[in-house]
Amino acid sequence: MPYHMERAIKDWCHTMSIRLKDIAEAVGVSPTTVSLVLNNKPGAREELRRKILKTAKDLGYTAARNEKPGSLCLLHIARHGHTVNRDHDVFIADYIEGLSQGSKLAGYSLEIVTFKLAPMEQVLDTALSKTTNGFIILGTELSREDAELFQAIRKPIVFIDTYHEFLNFDFVDMNNEDSVFMLMSHLYERGHRRFGFVKGSIETRNIRLREMGFSKGLQKLGLEADTSFIFSVDQTYHGAYSDMKSILAGHPRLPTALICSNDIIASGCLKAFAEAGVRVPKDISVVGFDNLPLSAISDPPLTTIQVSKAQIGRMAIQLLVSRIQGEADMPAVKVLIGGKLVERSSVKRIDIA
Repeated sequence: MPYHMERAIKDWCHTMSIRLKDIAEAVGVSPTTVSLVLNNKPGAREELRRKILKTAKDLGYTAARNEKPGSLCLLHIARHGHTVNRDHDVFIADYIEGLSQGSKLAGYSLEIVTFKLAPMEQVLDTALSKTTNGFIILGTELSREDAELFQAIRKPIVFIDTYHEFLNFDFVDMNNEDSVFMLMSHLYERGHRRFGFVKGSIETRNIRLREMGFSKGLQKLGLEADTSFIFSVDQTYHGAYSDMKSILAGHPRLPTALICSNDIIASGCLKAFAEAGVRVPKDISVVGFDNLPLSAISDPPLTTIQVSKAQIGRMAIQLLVSRIQGEADMPAVKVLIGGKLVERSSVKRIDIA
């Protein structure tokens, strides 16, 4: 073999052996930060940027030429169909905004694949056929057993909008229990002692965690639980309205404050209360969860919890990219994002007897 060809092959092999992880370890930063700098993306201080570039040069790193950009895939799996109906469009759009921003910043394209009422076998077959670098899985409607099936996918995976203990996957989700207690504390400080909870008839992991947060909150506040104040309604706006209308027809005794598991359900309940002559907040206080746009224009405007789904999306991409770029052996990471109380006019202060 001619010397110049042999030398070129050795140089190429050396270049390929220098990974982003090697540069990251030498500088003391994450592979994601190295990737941002080498791809001329914002997100690193100028001094750190120069240090990374110098280290890469000293180690002999050369970016591969004509390399196709990496790709990520969002699997939106609607097992029961309720996260692909019109009521939830904004809910999903917030996640996609954050995922798109994070992917673009990291230099990856993002493909979105939606499964509506599809069997898990079809979902897995599709995922296995993808040439993507990694997956974000919108797991709102996935059970623990559903999530476990993704162990067959030998690529980095991050779940969002769900959370399961004892599963060796990365999760980025909202802190449901803390956020519900934030709502309950707000109501308690305004004199409320009789709390009710409205959940969706199709149980998701997040809704279950919110109900658990409600039960724990009652204990923490020293209040007795009253199971007659736990209501189950359809998860759509019209369904929640219809179901709450039926509940009101046969349930004259109500709590002073009602915590709804999300804003869509809360808005349906508000309509049912209005038609039944139950005044909000004069007769009953109502709060929601998610701070969807409809919560600001409901009658009355709804007190709720704001959790940045765009932030969850961006953080999920950062975690996924770190796995792809050299941190595959890192222990599973489970991130819970806190909520923020958005106070409007659906809560009344009452006198404590």
